[in-house]
Parts: sequence; C-alpha cells; structure tokens
Amino acid sequence: MEVLKNEFLGGIGDSEQLLRMLLRLLVASLLGGLLGFERQHEHKAAGIRTHMLVAVGSALFTLVPLQAGMDFTNVSRIIQGIAAGIGFLGAGTMLKLGEAHEIRGLSTAACIWMTAAIGVAVGAGRIGLALLSVGLALFILYVLHRVEHWFKTRQAKAEEDTGDHNGPDAASRETI
Repeated sequence: MEVLKNEFLGGIGDSEQLLRMLLRLLVASLLGGLLGFERQHEHKAAGIRTHMLVAVGSALFTLVPLQAGMDFTNVSRIIQGIAAGIGFLGAGTMLKLGEAHEIRGLSTAACIWMTAAIGVAVGAGRIGLALLSVGLALFILYVLHRVEHWFKTRQAKAEEDTGDHNGPDAASRETI
C-alpha cells in the first residue's frame, strides 16, 4: 500500500504544497485561456484550449524540476527547451499564401510563445509577473489590432480620395 501512495502522491508532500501546485496549474490554465479567448474571438486557428494546454504544460515543465529541488542551471535548460520547442507549435499556425507572398498567423504564433512564457512564470511562482504579461499581451492583441485597423481604413480612404490605388510605396516597388 505504501508503494501505491508513493507512486501516486510522490513529490506532493503536505497539503500546503499540494495547494500551491494546484493553484499554479489552475492560474496557468486561466491565464492561457484569456489569451486563447482573444485568439478564438478573432477566429484564429489556435484558440482557448490550445493556449490553456500550452500554459499548463509549460507551468508543469517548470514546476516539476523546481519541486524536485533541481538547481537553477538545470531548470534554465528546461525553460530553454520550452522556448525552442514551442516554436514548432507556433510554426504550425503560420501559413504562406501562394502568389500573394503573404504570411498569416504570426500574431497567433507569437501569442502561443507568449503563453508558454506565462506558463513558465506561473510554474516558477511568479504569478504577479504573469498577470502583468497577460495584461500587456491583451493590450497588444486587442487595442493595437483596432489601431492598425483604423490606420488601414484611413489609408484606404485617402487612396480612394486621391485615386492612388497602389499605396504609398508603389514607386519603390516598381523599381525593385
């Protein structure tokens, strides 16, 4: 019976440590979900569930070695692996569109990377930093998206009024 207890509860320790780990994983899930909600609201490929899983996974990858008592050098290697590995997931959200030479999905890929970093912060017990980061990320994704849209609409209207349908840098494109 002792073997089963150690296998299933090994590393959890007392109830305070269990609560700490549970809190960190739940916070990571919620913060990832906030970023995922914004992406899903914008009809992007990676939504709430993807961002929640990335945040929880990153928090878990950080939390386990910290709870096991690893030194910072080894934990930093794990964090490096998360940062590099999550790039593959982010790359899967990007798409190059044929002859238009247009790449889509960069913001979603960056958001997935940011979500992993937030998960690492939460897993390391830096919940305040993670909250600030989510706030800044939501500002960038939501507010600045609206500002970009406003500028594009304004530019299109100006081009329509002047009859210039090639855009402000048309001359430079013709010389290339």
